[in-house]
Amino acid sequence: MARQGLSRALVTASWLAEAVRAGRVGAGLRVLDASWYPPKERNARQEFKERHIPGASFFDIEECRDKSSPYDFMLPSESQFADYVGGLGVSNDTHVVVYDGDEVGTFYAPRAWWMFRAFGHKEVSVLNGGFKNWLKEGHPVTAEVTQPTPAVFKARLNRALVKTFDEMVQNVSSLKFQVVDSRPEGRFRGTELDQGLESGHIPGAVNIPFHSFLSETGHEKSIEEIQEIFRAKKVDLSKPLTATCRKGVTACQIALAAFLCGKRDVAVYDGSWSEWFHRAPPHYKVSEVKRGKA
Repeated sequence: MARQGLSRALVTASWLAEAVRAGRVGAGLRVLDASWYPPKERNARQEFKERHIPGASFFDIEECRDKSSPYDFMLPSESQFADYVGGLGVSNDTHVVVYDGDEVGTFYAPRAWWMFRAFGHKEVSVLNGGFKNWLKEGHPVTAEVTQPTPAVFKARLNRALVKTFDEMVQNVSSLKFQVVDSRPEGRFRGTELDQGLESGHIPGAVNIPFHSFLSETGHEKSIEEIQEIFRAKKVDLSKPLTATCRKGVTACQIALAAFLCGKRDVAVYDGSWSEWFHRAPPHYKVSEVKRGKA
């Protein structure tokens, strides 16, 4: 029974396709396209307008964030999140399925999954394999944009799932929790730029690039494979764990992978390297490359 409960974090394309065919997408089941791409590469909203899963709505991560923050994609307030997802027809009783169209299979969907969980919503799942595999399997798409009936969503932030800069600084010396960084190895080591920023990592962090948890097809690897990945990096899933990355997005892949193994309490450092680079003292930025003055 526990295994079934955990698998609810993922739904298959065939399961969702059957729900679409049966007309179950509505107040009780909402499908959200949480795609985001660098503006010069792809236009997520335009692609959604051209084709998406029938009945889906567009979850705009540019809108559902703290716009007053200097850092990308920081969590909005409880009321902002509640108003936004309520406008998408999501209530506290709705089962939410999130997906994105990234070529790796899943990129931004786990961020939306984690946001819902951070604001107290338990019935949220990621479409395993993403839109890429939905198309590959020949499931239906549409250009018709449905207007969901607004719903009331009550949000309550679960502070245990979010880490702040101050908490991360304190942990450098206290080591109260493990830290896993999901960025590519070069950015973790400091040998390549991180989207324009000098790179490196937080002292004591372990590197597990997020794509390690995805198969060649873009699906999540098996629970056994995921457990072995954590073991190989000496990450103990029985102890406190926080995930970080560049801007709090792929860190959510760590949280999802651990959740599938039964660990539901992985926190995400929302500011991640974007904030750490600008606020942490130089000796708290570990890099194999000598830096200029920070």
